[in-house]
Amino acid sequence: MQYSPPNGPGPTSMYLSFFGLNEKPFAITPDPRYLYLSERHAEALAHLLYGINEAGGFVQLTGEVGTGKTTTIRSLLAQTPKNAEVALILNPRMTPPEFLLTICEELGIGVPDGAENSLKDLVDILNDYLLKAHAAGRRVVLVVDEAQNLAPAVLEQVRLLTNLETNTQKLLQIILIGQPELRELLGRVELRQLAQRITGRYHLDPLSADETAAYVRHRLRVAGATTDIFTAPALGEIFRLSGGVPRVINVIADRALLGAYTQDRHRVAGSLVRNAAAEVFGRRFAPAWLPWAGAVAGGLALIGTGVLIWQFVPFGVASSEAAAKVPQAAVAPETVAATTAKEGAAASLHLASLTTQPAESLSTLLSQHKAETAPDAAFDTLFKVWNIRYEAGADDPCTQATRQGLECLTQRGSFGQLRQFNRPAILMISDAAGTAHQVVLTALNDERASISLGTEKHDVGIAELARYWFGDFVMLWRPGTAKVKPLSVGMQGDEVRWLRQSLARANGATPDAKASDVFDSDLSRAVMDFQRRNQLAVDGIAGVQTQIVLASAVAASDTPLLRNDPGRGGG
Repeated sequence: MQYSPPNGPGPTSMYLSFFGLNEKPFAITPDPRYLYLSERHAEALAHLLYGINEAGGFVQLTGEVGTGKTTTIRSLLAQTPKNAEVALILNPRMTPPEFLLTICEELGIGVPDGAENSLKDLVDILNDYLLKAHAAGRRVVLVVDEAQNLAPAVLEQVRLLTNLETNTQKLLQIILIGQPELRELLGRVELRQLAQRITGRYHLDPLSADETAAYVRHRLRVAGATTDIFTAPALGEIFRLSGGVPRVINVIADRALLGAYTQDRHRVAGSLVRNAAAEVFGRRFAPAWLPWAGAVAGGLALIGTGVLIWQFVPFGVASSEAAAKVPQAAVAPETVAATTAKEGAAASLHLASLTTQPAESLSTLLSQHKAETAPDAAFDTLFKVWNIRYEAGADDPCTQATRQGLECLTQRGSFGQLRQFNRPAILMISDAAGTAHQVVLTALNDERASISLGTEKHDVGIAELARYWFGDFVMLWRPGTAKVKPLSVGMQGDEVRWLRQSLARANGATPDAKASDVFDSDLSRAVMDFQRRNQLAVDGIAGVQTQIVLASAVAASDTPLLRNDPGRGGG
């Protein structure tokens, strides 16, 4: 049986509404609206604008990959005065004739077919156009991105373009943008004539720690955030792991938001940032404080060893045995720190509702139980949880479930929604190699989850599970009535009576056997109260999700649930 997850919004669009954002705040595509001007960015942009408005020659802008060069240029173009024309070349890997022809095309200059391969003809055509633009009071600017890729012959042609001038000023302003290799290229002896014509050199460094925090907050505000989503330690981790490079900041922050969403956390902590960076770079990162913990542990170990020697070795006697132990203690900090960290992690993962054994590695489990993570195996396991039968190769799983009195919910969501629905579910996950797996979630709390693989149950950490799961799940639930449909004011029938009686039961009251079957305003208010207590959308309409949560609150004792809280359903 082949099963495909539902079509729907991707995980990124799902987290937008979760965090109250209007758009994706950390897209890596250049967008001038998101430009954060550090002191150096602001200085570079100001000089570039000056170069466009005033007579100039060359302006050189360099920076490491991802430091915001292209975004700065996009902002520059957005602020270009009306009397300026800009020719933007994004890929300068070309021959000199192709380079000149591209400039003409960018400026909308018509070139006869016979002149396309003639440097002299192309320069004459361009010069004529620049003179006319100058006479009309217009400025022409050439912007070359990725200029470190310019061939020497093209660079020489760039130099010759600066010879196009009147008696008082240059006709063409040229801005070269590139990686640090551009500075090395222009530093060559054979290019000294070109380098001497550069009137402004600006290099964009990575952001500082304070600038990184301001950068993240700035982008979130532009995207519509009204509160601080990243904690102060999380911002510190973003700076430490990204090195202050904006593009890397964007990738890590975007993945951290997705991780927080899947774990139903409205604030991004440092651990989520480290998990995100681990996915970006393909390796794990220890907390920033761990080296300090090792140093402290090492110091304590040395002090403790010294005290023991002082207590148990006679004064003035330097036994060879005692002396031999001192250097051994000196190499113990890493062991002590690692042991302490493991013990602390084990203590924090102690969960009453799940097994107290340490969480297992999900990647190892997936490799060991490939057969049990196939769709048919997963549905067979989920059906057995409900004590119903699944037939592989027959009708689709949801049709089989409906025939046996259950409803099937297939959607994308978060761990928070799974806690609300409180039902076992099949999670569609992908391992590091991109292989799809289906695992049955049978228990869940804040830190740990229990998954069933065939007949075996295994405990895994939610943080690790979140790295493999992007929100797709299939869940079974038992409705209270024969027909499942959204219920709202004005409707009438057995479904409404069940809703009224179930709300009373969820509130600890005895339901009225003769309860009204009319959905009135009082019932709408009762629905809103229930929705508010259970963190559902408060609209007074008992939709499918509200009915699922309500059914969990009044479920029979033999109903399979993810958790059995005494107060479930009451808020």
